[in-house]
Amino acid sequence: MTSVDGAGAAGRAGAAGGAGAAGGAGAAGRVLPDGRPGAAGGVRAGRGGRAGRPLAARIAARTGGGALRIFLVLVALFWLMPSVGLLLSSLRSPQQIAESGWWQVFGKPAQITWDNYSQLLANDKVMGSLLTTAAITVPATVLVVVIGSLAGYAFAWMDFPGRDGWFLVVVGLLVVPVQVALIPVAKLFGAVGLFETTAGVILFHTAFGLPFAVFLLRNFFAEIPRELLEAARLDGAGELRLFTRVVLPLGGPAIASLGIFQFLWVWNDMLIALIFADSGHPPITVALQQEVRQFGNNIDVLAPGAFLSMVVPLIVFFAFQRQFVSGVMAGAVK
Repeated sequence: MTSVDGAGAAGRAGAAGGAGAAGGAGAAGRVLPDGRPGAAGGVRAGRGGRAGRPLAARIAARTGGGALRIFLVLVALFWLMPSVGLLLSSLRSPQQIAESGWWQVFGKPAQITWDNYSQLLANDKVMGSLLTTAAITVPATVLVVVIGSLAGYAFAWMDFPGRDGWFLVVVGLLVVPVQVALIPVAKLFGAVGLFETTAGVILFHTAFGLPFAVFLLRNFFAEIPRELLEAARLDGAGELRLFTRVVLPLGGPAIASLGIFQFLWVWNDMLIALIFADSGHPPITVALQQEVRQFGNNIDVLAPGAFLSMVVPLIVFFAFQRQFVSGVMAGAVK
C-alpha cells in the first residue's frame, strides 16, 4: 500500500508540474488581441513601471537632447536682442539711426563708428553722473552686506531677549513698499539736512535693503552645523572670532548673492535718485532721463550712455557669477 501511494503521489506531482509548465509555455506563447506576443509577468511589470513614471520625467527624458538645447539657445538670443540692439545703435550715427534699424549693421559694417562714445566721454554731465552713481552704489552695497551679515548671525546663533519677535518685525518690513515712505522720509531728511544729498540716498537704500539682507543671511547662517560652532567655542573662540573665521567663510556664496542683488537694485534705481539725489549731480539714470526731456532726439548721447550704464552691472554679475549660483543653489540639495 505504501509503495502504491508513493507512486500515485509522484504521478500526481509530475502531472501537476507538466501542466504548470505547459500552462506557462502557453501563456508565454499566447498572442495578444492587438497582435503582440505574450510576455512573462516580470516583463509586464517592467513595462508597467516605465509607464508609471511621472509625466515631467518622461518629457525631460525625451527632450533632453539637441531639441531642448536649441530651444534654450533661441530663448537666450531673444533675451539678449534688446542689449545687442542698444549696442549696435550706439555705434551708428544719428542720421543712420533715424533712417534705418540697427540690424542694417550686419549688411553694412562700415556704419560702425566710435564717435558717439567720444562725444559721451567729452560730456561732463554724463560722466559725472556715472561717478555719482558709483559713489552711491558702492557704500549702499557695503553697508547692507556688513550690517546684514552681523544681524543675520545674531538672529541665527545668539540668544537675546525678544529675538524671535524682532525677527518677525524684520520679516514684516519686507512687505512695506518704498512708495509709502517717500513723503515721511523726505520730510525727515529735509529737517536734518540730508535732502538732495548723496548721503541721504545711501541711507535710504541701506534702510530698505537691510530687511531682505537680514532675512536671507539669517536663514543661510542657521543651516550651518551647530557642531562646527561648538567646536570653535571649545577652542576658545569668541563671538567675533567665530563670526569672522567660521560663519563668514561658509556664508560666502550667500553674501556674494546679496551683494550682487543690492548692487543691481541701487545702480538701476531712478525713483529714489530722482527724489533724494542732488539735482546738480544726479546719478546716471536721472541724467539720461533729463537728456530725454531736454533733447528728445539726442540719441547719440542716450544710446552709448544707456549701454555704459548697463555694462557695469553686467561686469559685476559675471565677475561673481560662480558665487551667485552657489548662493542661489545653497540649500536646494542635501
